[in-house]
Amino acid sequence: MPGDTFSATGPEMRFAGGIMTIDLAALKENYGALARVCAPAQTAGIAKADAYGLGIAQVVPALASAGCGKFFVALPDEGFAVRQAAPEADIYVLNGLFSAESAAGYPEARLIPVLNSQAEIQIWESFCGASGTRHPCAINVDTGMNRLGLTASEALTFADENSLTRALEPIMVMSHLACADDLKHPMNRLQLESFQQVVAAFGDIEASLVNSAGVLLGADFRFDLTRPGVAIYGGSPLPGVKNPMRTVVTAEARISQIRYARAGETVSYGATTTLGRDTIIAVAAAGYADGYHRAASATGVPLRALDIAAGHGIVAGRNLPILGRVTMDLTMFDVTDLGVGGVNRGEFIELFGPNIPIDVAAKAAGTISYELLTSLGRRFHRRYVGLES
Repeated sequence: MPGDTFSATGPEMRFAGGIMTIDLAALKENYGALARVCAPAQTAGIAKADAYGLGIAQVVPALASAGCGKFFVALPDEGFAVRQAAPEADIYVLNGLFSAESAAGYPEARLIPVLNSQAEIQIWESFCGASGTRHPCAINVDTGMNRLGLTASEALTFADENSLTRALEPIMVMSHLACADDLKHPMNRLQLESFQQVVAAFGDIEASLVNSAGVLLGADFRFDLTRPGVAIYGGSPLPGVKNPMRTVVTAEARISQIRYARAGETVSYGATTTLGRDTIIAVAAAGYADGYHRAASATGVPLRALDIAAGHGIVAGRNLPILGRVTMDLTMFDVTDLGVGGVNRGEFIELFGPNIPIDVAAKAAGTISYELLTSLGRRFHRRYVGLES
C-alpha cells in the first residue's frame, strides 16, 4: 500500500519466505462497522491467541484508537500483554482461574477473571476475603454448549446467595452461543431464553452473549456488550454469504524456484500428482510449518475425496492450483498458464488476501478462518500498514 506508514516484525524481508500484510486501517473500519450495527450495545475486542495471530502489541492499540475499551483474552499472559498495549482498558480473562496461587496476579494487572465454576467462585471469594477488597469478576453461564461455565441453575443459586452475602462483585454475566452461524437453528432461541432468565436474576450488571455471527441474530441477542472476533479480523461472520468485512490480512509466499517438468512426471511426496501436460512449477517458500495447511494439498490427502476444491494461489489475477502435497516448508503451484517469464524467482504468490478470501483458503484446507489465522507461523515477515503517521 504505497504511501502508508508501516512497521514490521519477524524476520527481515530479505530473509523471509513469506510476507503477511496486516491492514490496521481495515481492522479499525471493521470494528467501527460492527460497533455501529450493535449500538446501543458496546462492542468489545477479542485479543486472545495473540489477537488471532496478528499481534496484540499492534492490534490492540489500533482497536483502542477506534474506541474499543473492553478486551477479552483466554489466558492471563495475554491479558498482561493487552494491559501494556491498552493501559485504560477493561480486560476479561475467559479461561478463568486455574488455582488459588494465580488469583493475586489478576488485580495486579487489573485483569477481570471470568468465573466458570463453583470452584473458581470459591477461589475468588477466598482471595477477595483475604485481601479485604471485592475485586470485580464476570460470571460465565453455560446455556447449552457444554464448554466452560456454571449451569443456569448454579448461576441462579449464586446470584441469590451473593445478593445476600455480597462476597463477590460481579460486573458482567455472559454466555456463548453454540450455533450462531446458523441463524435459523432452534438452539439460538433456547439459549437466549435460558440466558434471559439468568440475566434477570443478576440485576443491574452488564450482560453479553454474542460473537461475530450472533450479532446478526438481532437486537434481542446483543444485550449490553457484543464480542465479535473473526469479523473484526476480516473473516466472514456467516458461512455461505458474501463477506461484508474488509480484508485485514494478506499472506504471500516467496517463489524460491521455477521448474519445468514434462507431462507424465510427478510432483511432491507420494507422487500423488502426475502431470497431464508440460508444466511450469513455482516452488513457493511456505508450507504447513508456516500454517499453510497440508490438508489444502491438491492430492494425497483425505479431504480431496470429499469433492472440496484444493487450495490455490494467485499471481496477476490468475488462479494457480497447488500441485501435489503441501510440504513442511514449500508448496508447489502450477504457473503454466502465466507463460514463460510470467512469474519469476523472488516474486510472491498470494495464499489468501484481497483476491483469495481467507474463508475460501480455509475451506480448501477443511477448516475455518479462525484456525487459519491463529496458526500462521512466525517465519512470515509481518508488515503492518494503515498506521497513523
